[in-house]
Amino acid sequence: MPLYICNCRKDVLDASSKREIAERITDTHCAVTDAPAMFVHVAFFEEAAEFPLEDKALFVIGNIRKGRSGHQKHEIASTIRRSLSEVTGVDESMTEALISETPASWVLEGGEIMPEPGEEAAWLAAHQSKQH
Repeated sequence: MPLYICNCRKDVLDASSKREIAERITDTHCAVTDAPAMFVHVAFFEEAAEFPLEDKALFVIGNIRKGRSGHQKHEIASTIRRSLSEVTGVDESMTEALISETPASWVLEGGEIMPEPGEEAAWLAAHQSKQH
């Protein structure tokens, strides 16, 4: 958690673009929320020509832990849209990003309930000690 799902028309993204977008999404999420990069997951789905959002070429849905401010969610979404445009050359108006929230207590990471935002350091310390 967080999970970012990138959906696009078929043949919009090559492997290199997917890697760069995944890195930018991860970097953006971590810069805005201070969450560890190991928490961020990015997946890609390509649709056939009948892409459901006819006025968009790329669409990202990000599901993040509840508790982030409206400003943080807006910053993540707008930075993702800008990144999609920069990486692909697709006009930003043809991109969309939506951020939704899930309570941390509803999500497992590494078999453990996710920490609340801001409690990552203690969670990581406890999680790492269980691995040794």
